[in-house]
Amino acid sequence: MSIFAAAEQTIMEQNLNPDEKFMQEALKEAHKAALRDEVPIGAVVVCGGRIIARAHNLTETLSDATAHAEMQAITMAAAAVGGKYLDKCTLYVTVEPCPMCAAALAWSQIRRVVYGASDEKRGYSRFTPSLMHPKTEVLGGILAAECGGIVTEFFRAKR
Repeated sequence: MSIFAAAEQTIMEQNLNPDEKFMQEALKEAHKAALRDEVPIGAVVVCGGRIIARAHNLTETLSDATAHAEMQAITMAAAAVGGKYLDKCTLYVTVEPCPMCAAALAWSQIRRVVYGASDEKRGYSRFTPSLMHPKTEVLGGILAAECGGIVTEFFRAKR
């Protein structure tokens, strides 16, 4: 049995939904972003049933418009697997990726993308739904209320 299959079996035996479990980890990253006064979006990359990368938005901290949680997570995950392709990995991100991040995920050939809240204004599916790699499975709406709520509260406090 592979490490990935064993980890999934353990999670199932504990009666936990793995997508919700890993999305909760992405939410922890979103909270870290909020503490830094960054837009609270978090991401984790899972491979073989374990988290290999954790990231959150750093656009303000780094003065870099490309320092989205997904971009940070892709870079860390590529280093962890020792290559640019993440075709055995799943990205969990609290908000639907923007077109820039979706394109980067396509280039990484990530196996799955699981996101929490949809982004009606800037989400990739609004502009180019076919932007993800054709083999990438996309699942949205996991812990959507929690994922969207932290962003809503962040911007409400800014106004």
